[in-house]
Amino acid sequence: MPERASRFGLSAAMVTPFRQDGSIDFPRFARHARACLDNGCASVTAFGTTGEGASIDICDRERALGALAGAGIEGRDVVVCVAAASAGEALAQARMAADFDSRNLLLPPPFYFKGVSDEGLFVWFCEVLEKLGTAAGGVILYNIPSVTQVTLSVELIARLKQALPGVVTGVKDSSGDWAYTQKLLAADLAILIGDERYLAEGVRLGAEGAISGLANVCPQPLLGLAQDGRGDARINGLVDEVLKYPVVPAVKSLVAHRSGERAWLNVRAPLVGLGEVEAARLGSLFDRLFETGTD
Repeated sequence: MPERASRFGLSAAMVTPFRQDGSIDFPRFARHARACLDNGCASVTAFGTTGEGASIDICDRERALGALAGAGIEGRDVVVCVAAASAGEALAQARMAADFDSRNLLLPPPFYFKGVSDEGLFVWFCEVLEKLGTAAGGVILYNIPSVTQVTLSVELIARLKQALPGVVTGVKDSSGDWAYTQKLLAADLAILIGDERYLAEGVRLGAEGAISGLANVCPQPLLGLAQDGRGDARINGLVDEVLKYPVVPAVKSLVAHRSGERAWLNVRAPLVGLGEVEAARLGSLFDRLFETGTD
């Protein structure tokens, strides 16, 4: 594993707590962020896929970041994910992240449009980041084709890095395509692994760490993978089980199981929470994997 002066490490792709009426429980949000950081995460990532970021508008984002600040959590501990189809909305979310002095900006392609060309994506990313101006920096491109139906080609990523020197500094790869990930690892960028099953091997080949949904529930076991490239069969088993269900409700059910707080089961429409039988089955598997073993 190559030596680096500094590493991104492990960031928890935070789930967002909702009340039954769909409003965000901001105090719980801040408490969960603090718990993730206190349990070894180098940062937390707000409003990502696991955090239902596409369901969180600009006003709620502002209040959520304010809740973090009020709890003493600084921007340097937070990665902020954009979720927008229009360049204007993406820019507004990015400016809010910059005002918060967030550690990084996680920027996916415009999620609504399918079958778009590299040229169109290049123009869209440049429009957002050039208008962001001097506040742009530490941008992590977000490749998650299972959600966006758009794959960020290695060629597009290289072109953006060249066109925006010092701005695009990394890629979070949630493709689950190991051949693609290996190509990314040859680039001079901080590569973050989204699929925890590939995390240890990716780190051994030079990846900088991970933005991980499972870090909401088992950050300590994940640290060995993200920091040292040590494999852990328990993580693979848990990922395989989570992927049998809609991922966000499944991760939230695990948070509810671990915390004993049923409020974590709430999701925002159009998502629907896991049923009691499915949640109980997933919680039992988690207990078998982790509570009888050592971290």
